[in-house]
Amino acid sequence: MAHPVYAQMPTTIFEEMSGLAREFGAINLGQGFPDTPGPLALRAKAADAVLNGYNQYPPMAGLPELREAVARHYARTQGLDLDWRSEVTVTSGATEALAATFLALIEPGDEVLVFQPFYDAYPPLIRRAGGIPKLVRLEPPHWRFDRAMLEAAIGPRTRMLVLNNPVNPTGVVMPPEDLALLAEVCAEHDLVAVCDEVWEQVVFAPARHQPLLAAPGMRARTVKIGSAGKMFGLTGWKVGFICAAPALTHAIARAHQFLTFTTPPNLQTAAAYGLEDAQGWFEAMPRELAASRDRLTEALRQEGFAVLPSQGTYFLTIDLPGSGVTMDDRGFALHAVREAGVASIPVSSFYEQAPVTTILRLCFSKADAILDEGAARLARARDLALRR
Repeated sequence: MAHPVYAQMPTTIFEEMSGLAREFGAINLGQGFPDTPGPLALRAKAADAVLNGYNQYPPMAGLPELREAVARHYARTQGLDLDWRSEVTVTSGATEALAATFLALIEPGDEVLVFQPFYDAYPPLIRRAGGIPKLVRLEPPHWRFDRAMLEAAIGPRTRMLVLNNPVNPTGVVMPPEDLALLAEVCAEHDLVAVCDEVWEQVVFAPARHQPLLAAPGMRARTVKIGSAGKMFGLTGWKVGFICAAPALTHAIARAHQFLTFTTPPNLQTAAAYGLEDAQGWFEAMPRELAASRDRLTEALRQEGFAVLPSQGTYFLTIDLPGSGVTMDDRGFALHAVREAGVASIPVSSFYEQAPVTTILRLCFSKADAILDEGAARLARARDLALRR
């Protein structure tokens, strides 16, 4: 029989909205992927590696060249001192990294703090590992938490905290004072912090990403998860990596070996090449995405939409009541894709309890013409709704 954790789950909102976009021939500003092919040099390296390189099982922990490249990249960009031999593991994407981490570190009945809104994989993976999500509800426009909110969610069985930073769906890059508070709380309550930092390179000036792993007292109690797919705009590659102290890495790698075991070697080779010789990608990519963010923001504001700030990721959000929309976010998203041909994501789908129903997420990693037309179609959707 099907396990109840999964049997009772609906189709993800991303699959639902992308399916509707295909059905209605809509512009897809919902699912988060760029409409460019990614760096040519990396794609050429992956093609050469599959034609002329090694195509059998690579080591379970990942190719040494990629693990070394990951450690050197984080030393250069975030000041981290990682031993690639004992502290870096390659996974088949960041979601597999999360699954391996939860399966390795959660005991049945352990409670895990999760911030709402959240990446939708967190609760089912935590429950499948035997854990119990304890939800901390964040609200617009600032999406901040305080000590009282954290302490209210922590109990005697709390063992772990899950942090997404930069944050999908809100586009927030967590400020230093919030990270410092989390570090204090983790140390006081002996919590392991699982940090989903896949958007760490997609950060727009003057915001700056800081890993929780670097905070005082967090070196031995943090699992840092990254994604080459997000770093290089190659979301289908599914090359992730886990960085953690040796004891944590050892346990997580044992779980990883019974999930995917390994990741395509040609993609690992190409990711290592990109991390070692990015050819200005990590400077140019955020600038170009910031320009796309600004273009969509301005187009939406010209149409009368209230746009909330975005400091990172591929996403910005709009406040529906502030934009003259009286429908809730899911209702408006369905209306917009069916009646005006533009797909989006309701932020309420990133909640399990007491959802915020007034915010819509849009992906701006698209061509200028798509962004302009998407804003115009959203305005048309709002106008059609108001005439009802």
